[in-house]
Amino acid sequence: MRLHRASRPLILVTSDDGIQSPGLRAAVTAALDLGEVLISAPGGQQTSAGRGQPPSFDGAIHEVEYVVDGRQVPAYALYGSPAQAVLYALMEIVPRRPALCISGINFGENVGSGITVSGTVGAALEAADHGVPSLAVSLETDKAYHYSYSDDVDFSGAAHFTRLFGERMLARSMPPDVDVLKVEVPSDARPNTPWRITRVSRQRYYRALSSGRRSLMEKRQLDYETAFDRATLEPDSDIHALRIDRVVAVSPVSLDMTSRVALEQVEVLLK
Repeated sequence: MRLHRASRPLILVTSDDGIQSPGLRAAVTAALDLGEVLISAPGGQQTSAGRGQPPSFDGAIHEVEYVVDGRQVPAYALYGSPAQAVLYALMEIVPRRPALCISGINFGENVGSGITVSGTVGAALEAADHGVPSLAVSLETDKAYHYSYSDDVDFSGAAHFTRLFGERMLARSMPPDVDVLKVEVPSDARPNTPWRITRVSRQRYYRALSSGRRSLMEKRQLDYETAFDRATLEPDSDIHALRIDRVVAVSPVSLDMTSRVALEQVEVLLK
């Protein structure tokens, strides 16, 4: 089921919020004039799926009618994880390797040490692991919208930066160890909002809360809240840029998760 179209740059767009997400539609709209867009996304909400490849996915690929600004866009829904939507697209849908993968625009920011939980980042890492330069874009939103398809959220600012960094990634090669650009957009961002290169904070940003269960057999999920320690927050981090300085945080992310220490030092400690 491989598609055959003109040889403009191919852009694969996905979202862990699912095929019907307004954030995905905003990303597609932002990418339409940059190349040939193809969508492959989960059929439903897959927030916090990370880069998981759950074996429960049945492997079926569903073609979806998808029209943006009067233009038909090839779109496919898979009832699996965001990473599976990317993997199956790369293996069985796309006519050639995409020049870029855009994952997002996510309902809710993905910052700090918990980004490996993010389905938005996980999908981008899956594409990057197949040699596709990837952009993971998230918009700061109220917690109430993290699992929502609400049209109340304004994605125009985030769409501007999706197009901006998408265009630059298509025009320029990133350094060898930059596999994903993770872009975090403040909720009040406008096209003239500054952006800054940041590192991923070592602080946890989403803090788990007890469910308040009275019995272990109760079916109650943990709640969560956003929280960080401003006194010890790294000034060059994604959390600091987004939450304190209110600028767009752009973090280069690597597939290489090796600790940044002298390996010989660890070897000596373990001998």
